[in-house]
Amino acid sequence: MFVEHPQRVTLHNEIHARPFGGVTSPARCSCLAFQTGEDLDQAVRDHFTAFCHRYSLTPPAQDQKYFEAACDGFSVIWERHAEFTVYVFKRTEPFDNPFEDPVINLVPRDWLDDTPGQLLVGLHIVVDKAERSDDELSRLFDHNGLTGSRILGGTAQVWTDFRLHGDGFGRILIKDCGLEHLQAGRLVQRLKEIEVYRMMALLAFPLAHTATPKVSEIDTRLSEITAEMASKTQTNDEETLAKLTDLAAQTEEMAASLNYRFSAARAYYRIVQARLGELREERIEGMQTIAEFLERRLAPAMRTCQNIGDRLEVLSKRVARANNLLRTRVDILLEAQNRDLLASMDRRVKLQLRLQQTVEGLSVAAITYYAVGLLGYLFKAIKDTGVPINDRVATGVAVPLVLGAIWFSMHRIRKALHRADD
Repeated sequence: MFVEHPQRVTLHNEIHARPFGGVTSPARCSCLAFQTGEDLDQAVRDHFTAFCHRYSLTPPAQDQKYFEAACDGFSVIWERHAEFTVYVFKRTEPFDNPFEDPVINLVPRDWLDDTPGQLLVGLHIVVDKAERSDDELSRLFDHNGLTGSRILGGTAQVWTDFRLHGDGFGRILIKDCGLEHLQAGRLVQRLKEIEVYRMMALLAFPLAHTATPKVSEIDTRLSEITAEMASKTQTNDEETLAKLTDLAAQTEEMAASLNYRFSAARAYYRIVQARLGELREERIEGMQTIAEFLERRLAPAMRTCQNIGDRLEVLSKRVARANNLLRTRVDILLEAQNRDLLASMDRRVKLQLRLQQTVEGLSVAAITYYAVGLLGYLFKAIKDTGVPINDRVATGVAVPLVLGAIWFSMHRIRKALHRADD
């Protein structure tokens, strides 16, 4: 038998993790997206479990990230993501005004008020087959400028104004021109994801604006420090190193606080671009497509975030190079000081050697003097005993002999010490 990977089934089923159900015209959906990080995961699950208990539904399992079920008069979809949670409430029944009495009104108000996290997206999506004039479309969107297109090979048309209306929700209207049941569901899912991921990507934009003056300040200070380093009058390397260390700490702190958000923004933006491509838009005469509208507004915001991220990376490298340059200069100065110190020590050693040699000469003379003096006493004593000896002559003859013996002895001792040092 094969040894099965412990994650095989989970990974295989991941492709079916969020199977958005079909939608049949006419239908209305209310979508909510709340920013809820990992720290709110249990609160989000407990909150949705309370919703399921209200409608006698079996709540999702602890490791489940998608749930869909029918309630009284509407159906609910719950999606749990790493940074946000999405709720979609759907109702299929005829209506006169697409955005009047939305399905969100059927959801218990007290439960909605207790939803964990911060509301990021509120969106009404309507699917029907009704023909509407330009004036009627304009009234449905409070006479705001519209963006729209024919999509999916002409099987649908979509309009939106990308604005929040009086109820705090955005609006998207889809005209069903021949959509299949599941195809309509996938279209609603794509449009919902475009709005959610667009907003998640834009979370980085205010941070980029806030960081811009700080990055410019660090850039200016780094240029000033680099100019000081290039100046011949610059002498306080310790102070300069402290400044560079401070700049490096500030740069790394900013990068650490922004990198995750900027990386997430790039990932979300790529998803938005992918979902826009899946729409296969065709232009409606006199109207911007959704992709064109977002490209003109969203793309510059993403480029701003990318620019700040790139500037921070470049600043970090520049600070590191300046730091290395300063350290190299300090090392060179230290090497010069060490060279001078060694030269000075060499001169002192030579002086000490000369002094030692002088002292050794004086020591030989002194020892010889005392040794000859002792021999003089010895020769006198021998003479007094009756031995025929000239004590002065003997003393004089002893001087060179004693001198040579002492010098030879000290020379042998010095050589022995040198060998011991080696």
